[in-house]
Amino acid sequence: MNRKTLVLPAVVGLLAPVLAACGSSNSSGSGGDAIAVGTTDRFTATKDAPAPLDPAYAYDVGTWNILRQTVQTLMIQPKGEGEPVPEAAQSCGFTDSGNERYACTLRDGLKFSNGDKITAADVKYSIDRARAIKADSGVSALLNTIDTVETQGDNQVIFHLKTADATFPYKLSTPVAGIINPVDYQKNKLRDGFDVDGSGPYTLSAEVKNDEIVKATFTKNPHYKGTLKVNNSKVDMISYADADAMGKALDKGDIDVMTRTMAPEQIQKLSAGTDSNEDLVEMSGLEIRYLAFNTNAPTVKNKAVRQAMAQLINRGEIVAKVYGTQAEPLYSLVPASITGHSNSFFNKYGDPSTAKAKALLTAANITTPVKLTLHYTTDHYGSGTKKEFEVLQKQLNDSGLFNVDIQGSPWTTFVPAERKGKYDVWGMGWFPDFPDADNYLAPFLDTDNFLKLPYRNSKIINTLIPASRREADRMAASSNLTEIQDIVADDVPILPLWQGKQYVAARGDVTGTAYALNSSSTLQLWELGRGVSG
Repeated sequence: MNRKTLVLPAVVGLLAPVLAACGSSNSSGSGGDAIAVGTTDRFTATKDAPAPLDPAYAYDVGTWNILRQTVQTLMIQPKGEGEPVPEAAQSCGFTDSGNERYACTLRDGLKFSNGDKITAADVKYSIDRARAIKADSGVSALLNTIDTVETQGDNQVIFHLKTADATFPYKLSTPVAGIINPVDYQKNKLRDGFDVDGSGPYTLSAEVKNDEIVKATFTKNPHYKGTLKVNNSKVDMISYADADAMGKALDKGDIDVMTRTMAPEQIQKLSAGTDSNEDLVEMSGLEIRYLAFNTNAPTVKNKAVRQAMAQLINRGEIVAKVYGTQAEPLYSLVPASITGHSNSFFNKYGDPSTAKAKALLTAANITTPVKLTLHYTTDHYGSGTKKEFEVLQKQLNDSGLFNVDIQGSPWTTFVPAERKGKYDVWGMGWFPDFPDADNYLAPFLDTDNFLKLPYRNSKIINTLIPASRREADRMAASSNLTEIQDIVADDVPILPLWQGKQYVAARGDVTGTAYALNSSSTLQLWELGRGVSG
């Protein structure tokens, strides 16, 4: 076994041919034991976030990966990537030349997992509910171009948009647009706890201890009707405290598949192929890491401080010392493989330079060293995060221009703190909602940005984002997208660091691993099966 598969960037449309030789999804998967999948994602209900799995609230890759198995959307990103295709819908499309009216016809015979019939009214209820609740996670911003939702009969849904939005079909493929049963979800209140009821390929049963899911069991939904072929009858997703514990479980055979987040050292070991019973699948990924700034905070309010950090940080050194071949430096919020990418930060700052950083601070009359604390989460993005911030700290402090401390916190306290504006500078990751440049810009820079950043640029919000969305041909949007990235490089409300690949490790009798994740890090459990590997 030991094989390592390199998947070319999905955006160039070459995914399916490259993957054909490794782990097909042709196994019937109709019987046998549940496939056990390990993750380090934590699913916790807290006072600040009591409804982690409500589609109107959930907005991180872990909770979305639960919802994508259980809650059906009108559209879905296809197996081989590319433009979204109908899922709960039989057909969808813009019905006007201005991309402001979008109509969908539902599939015949759709039912929720309890057998209740799905109608257009349920779709309207689900989307209007998420928009009305407007949870502090910021996920409802994905629906902010909707003006009204109209139904015609039981199977027609029409979305009237406030402004043209060529990315709208992608947004209908995200869990916030998931179809839920009004019987189970109150109109104006989030659903606390870990129950999920939808019409997706699986139903969910959660084993919970201390308000945290320790095992999520996904059972094939007999009422599911959509485009997906489900290659197994049951999957157990088991949450581990860290990558080391998850890796030991794979070695012992307690789990069949290991997903996010593996430690860099584990990936290096698996890449070497020392264990004949385990395979590593390497895939192109669109994950990015970045620093975010509270631009109202006195320490970083002057953009010269943020520019000096951009001038000093050595992305290549971070990648080399922490992640190796698993990542590459990123000089824009938009990854290099996405249409509309521009190396705006490199174009403005070039190579790291203490002299140039000092000149920026001197010109702005900033007293040095600038004292800062960089905050990071200890348990959400993997074991490399702490080391990454230690490298960042050393780079900034070695310049003599900064006096930086670093502080790590668990995700359950980190997120509420950053949303309440308690951090001046903090590190985050982004797994795209959909593979389009808009989704690396609008969520950070628009009025309802999910980070609650105080930074506002009227030209970005009022002109450039709307103009880019009017272009159905995304290449035609490049000039507006590039200008947004250039403004970000100058103002530095966010400082991109690197983009990473993604990996799945599995024991040799598991098939479908090559499609277990798509480029947006969507976990596709339905692809997994058992059989003789090919």
